[in-house]
Amino acid sequence: MGPAAGSTTRRRITALAATGAVVAALAAGSPAAAGTPTAVPEKSPVAVGYGGAVSSVDANASAVGIDVLRHGGNAVDAAVATAAALGVTEPYSAGIGGGGYLVYYDARTHRISTIDGRETAPHTANSGLFLENGKPLPFDQAVTSGLSVGAPGTPATWQAALDRWGTRSLAQSLAPAERLAEHGFTVDKTFRQQTADNQARFADFPATAKLFLPGGKPPEVGSTFTNPDLARTYRELARRGLGALYRGDIGADIVSTVRKPPVSPTATRRVRPGRLSAADLAAYAVRYRQPTHVTYRGRDVYGIAPSSSGGTTMGEALNILQRYDLSGMSPAQYLHHFIEASRVAFADRGRWVGDPAYVNVPTRGLTSQRFADSRACLIRPGAVLSSPLPPGDPRHPSSGCAHGGAPVPTTYEGQNTTNLTVADRWGDVVEYTLTIEQTGGSGIVVPGRGFLLNNELTDFDFTPANPAVPDPNLPGPGKRPRSSISPTIVLKDGRPDFAIGSPGGATIITTVLQVLLGHVDRGLPLVDAIAAPRASQRNAAATELEPGLYNSPLRGELEKIGHHFTLNPEIGAATGVQRLPDGRWIAAAETVRRGGGSAMVVHPAGTA
Repeated sequence: MGPAAGSTTRRRITALAATGAVVAALAAGSPAAAGTPTAVPEKSPVAVGYGGAVSSVDANASAVGIDVLRHGGNAVDAAVATAAALGVTEPYSAGIGGGGYLVYYDARTHRISTIDGRETAPHTANSGLFLENGKPLPFDQAVTSGLSVGAPGTPATWQAALDRWGTRSLAQSLAPAERLAEHGFTVDKTFRQQTADNQARFADFPATAKLFLPGGKPPEVGSTFTNPDLARTYRELARRGLGALYRGDIGADIVSTVRKPPVSPTATRRVRPGRLSAADLAAYAVRYRQPTHVTYRGRDVYGIAPSSSGGTTMGEALNILQRYDLSGMSPAQYLHHFIEASRVAFADRGRWVGDPAYVNVPTRGLTSQRFADSRACLIRPGAVLSSPLPPGDPRHPSSGCAHGGAPVPTTYEGQNTTNLTVADRWGDVVEYTLTIEQTGGSGIVVPGRGFLLNNELTDFDFTPANPAVPDPNLPGPGKRPRSSISPTIVLKDGRPDFAIGSPGGATIITTVLQVLLGHVDRGLPLVDAIAAPRASQRNAAATELEPGLYNSPLRGELEKIGHHFTLNPEIGAATGVQRLPDGRWIAAAETVRRGGGSAMVVHPAGTA
């Protein structure tokens, strides 16, 4: 048990007293056992009340988390149970074949802690992992291959969080998701569409086709989708612990699948084998990292440090925007400053951020106000910066507005992930983003195990983004690829104000930043800040806009001063919670994106 475990002694006693009957019910396998909702309510993007809150993209998963809170579990217990349920209902976004990052606020100690559960490359990997004959593989070929699969970090993250801060065992936390996989959930439009989008490559893997293409086609909306193989896998993890995956039979099946992908004999697709080994799984460990921290408008903003770029890039952008009165600006000028601050922060991200075990990441410099001030002077209200913008040097901030060298274009990063936010009755908060990378990951289901393998290693740069500039994100042995995951907890006067996170690849950073600015600077209620149409600038020639902005007069106003835009139908899918002064929680989720999210509280009570 970790050094912070003592902070949960009071809650552990409470939870054990409340869940004695639960353990017996779980052992009996009752379908209505505590920990599994007897009826899943309709999705709602906002809920207000007491006793704790859960927000995710899926009503089944949110209901699982709420039931854990209702029966005495804390925020970590509920987060792990919700994440395991999302592995059932959101299998194309997350699951035990992937990884993620978790940020935790402990209400007793008022401390923020983080877990880096990012996947790692095989120890045989080198900078040429995705090169053939000296040339990078086409991205889609790299994705759908064993080469793209890193050692999963999600199960280790769950166990690490429970050991340090939870009150329940991994077995208890997996039980609701195991029953959900066994008994099934109702297919919605989003699940069917995501399946249809992947139908061609899913069909090339017999285990994937058997699970996700019943009768050779995507499951119908309204049908019940079951995953008995995943239920058995969860039961084995519950019974035998992490050793079943990192040193046992589940891991052996993962390695076999990666090294010899089970491709249909009728497939024409070339699926390259990977190099993941049993030793790579056995060597996997999560990393406990100091969170990033900046202050903004009287609040303390905490995020995830490298290997993710989320905390440093968010922190730099917020520091840049400190000098501007965003609340008093016109909508066009507000968006202009948001776009330009994002452009500058992404220019610095590309040059400096990678796995800190392999490169010297100047995290403190990137999140310093002095460095941000040296970069903010580039922004002008009536002009647009050109991308790719050269980076600055956070180790030696310029006293003027000089750039720090040659520009580094932003490399491609997949657009799918899932996120959940949990708060409990004691005031603990968990913000957790987990992923298998692309929608559908590598496309490869481990035969007999019921889960997809990740393609996270494609988050490495295949070749240097600019050969003239050192690249911190090239593949390496045991290295974690750079991420944009940005789980963020905001404190005010040392107590939780709100927490926010999102899926969306590199757009995660701009999504979380825009939600934060919309809430803090523009005065939007959290659910409205989440629902507002989004822009995403990542040091590219054009800024992506959702239809609500692309089709608005704001686009024309911004084009007049030099902005260029492309249409992106959907950017991110955020979830969040907010603590009200009277002790109530607001849970907030998407109103429309990805079919709308699911916000729930333990005891509903009034409106915000």
